[in-house]
Amino acid sequence: MFKELEKIRIGLALVLLCLVFGIGMGVSFGVSEESYQNYIAAGIQAHPQVHDTKSEEKIWRYAQRAHFHATGISAFSLGLIILLMFSDLKTKLKSITAILIGLSAFYPLAWFTMFLLAPSLGRDAAHEYFLTKLFTAVGVGGLLAGVFILAANLFLRLFREEPGN
Repeated sequence: MFKELEKIRIGLALVLLCLVFGIGMGVSFGVSEESYQNYIAAGIQAHPQVHDTKSEEKIWRYAQRAHFHATGISAFSLGLIILLMFSDLKTKLKSITAILIGLSAFYPLAWFTMFLLAPSLGRDAAHEYFLTKLFTAVGVGGLLAGVFILAANLFLRLFREEPGN
């Protein structure tokens, strides 16, 4: 089994890091939700020109979405990686596909980046920020590419390891 785990270890590590991030955020909400609320309120107070009446609620929602997406995406990505481990995908492509699926961990970071930036830049600017867009593209693009390769192998029998390799 270790031989099979070795093929997917980087993707698995990314997914597990995402899971730890999501759980950590949830724990931090429970321990000190008011620190998140204070961060948002201080940013809005310091930069009122870039905010409206919905800003406080929406920015808090960005933090929650980072937590929800981190735990949810990592849960189903973990399942995909385990399925990938038992597939007959070519060894090198198995490693690449695991990494692609693991890149899904970047999508929750887009929401976290928006949470961090929105109090000082405003919600629209946080949505359009370079890192937000980069994390979204890497996370969604990696996941879609990885799922495509895995599905092509499982359902269309493409990219199979030749017997005896």
